[in-house]
Amino acid sequence: MTIDASRGADAPPELVQLLTPEGERLDHPDYHIELTDDEVRGLYRDLVLVRRVDLEAVALQRQGELGIWASLLGQEAAQIGSGRALTDRDMAFPTYREHGVAWCRNVDPVKLLGLFRGVNHGGWDPTEHNFHLYTIVIGSQTLHATGYAMGVQRDGADAAVIAYFGDGATSQGDVNESFIWASVNNAPIVFFCQNNQWAISEPLERQTRIPLYRRASGFGFPGLRVDGNDVFACLAVTRKALEDARSGQGPTLIEAFTYRMGAHTTSDDPTRYRLASELEAWKLKDPIERVKAYLFKNQIAGQDFFDAVDEEAKALGRDVRRRCLEMPDPNPLAIFDHVYAEPHALIDEERAQYAAYLSSFEGEGR
Repeated sequence: MTIDASRGADAPPELVQLLTPEGERLDHPDYHIELTDDEVRGLYRDLVLVRRVDLEAVALQRQGELGIWASLLGQEAAQIGSGRALTDRDMAFPTYREHGVAWCRNVDPVKLLGLFRGVNHGGWDPTEHNFHLYTIVIGSQTLHATGYAMGVQRDGADAAVIAYFGDGATSQGDVNESFIWASVNNAPIVFFCQNNQWAISEPLERQTRIPLYRRASGFGFPGLRVDGNDVFACLAVTRKALEDARSGQGPTLIEAFTYRMGAHTTSDDPTRYRLASELEAWKLKDPIERVKAYLFKNQIAGQDFFDAVDEEAKALGRDVRRRCLEMPDPNPLAIFDHVYAEPHALIDEERAQYAAYLSSFEGEGR
């Protein structure tokens, strides 16, 4: 059966799906997952709280408190599902939109906001969370991730690596180079492409003539397409791919077929290049609503549970806003800290020059 590579809302036939938009549970011959009631409720809570953090960040940017923000609205299931598949030993390499994965790796949401507020270089210790700093340069983190995976392989560690990127990044040379290196070295890495249908204003058909996951076969490793709005399926396929990587079976490309409900970033206006009808069609596939429907239909949660999660989300939003506004401005010379692990002559020289420049303003106007 031929797959339509367009960005339409209809699910392509090869899509791995375990939970329909209506909340009906499906079986799949290759990807079976058993979840307890508590685990399902936990996934729902993750989805709701992460969306709340995202909405608060957008509001803060609109009010001039953040320089920019890249929203994950609509992509929560892809990130929570894949993020919860990681073990403590696995390492994740994000782009600048993986706020849901950061949540799964116990990164304080306010530290994400610090980067976009311009008060730190990243805000968290990658080794503490096994979650690398955000990468703004499109696709370069896939090379970092591949190199790290090759190191894991040589160390003989029981761990795998996951690299996140978008559909637009698949046109970058860095991503294709990482596919080559990962393949020929049989590196323990999962490439997780969140195909949200738009590379800023460029639709998917400007990136490829075939489904993105099929590109993997040209590099010599398996690829698959999963319903990126189905948190169960994203968890199942990512868990399997990571297990394969750890057991020496090499890389896997996962294409999470999802949709960017908001703007590319807060500096973007998606109404200039996409139709409102497309957005409305994807609203029916909302990742949170389908889990909520599943919980209701199976009597796993009642209204009290949903109300409690909503209240927790509101409290989280208030806390994130308050702590964001309380973040102090850094000392200007702090920009030179942590550039290198050891003292560096050039950095020392640049720091001295900048300090002299700043001191030139002291006493100005006397």
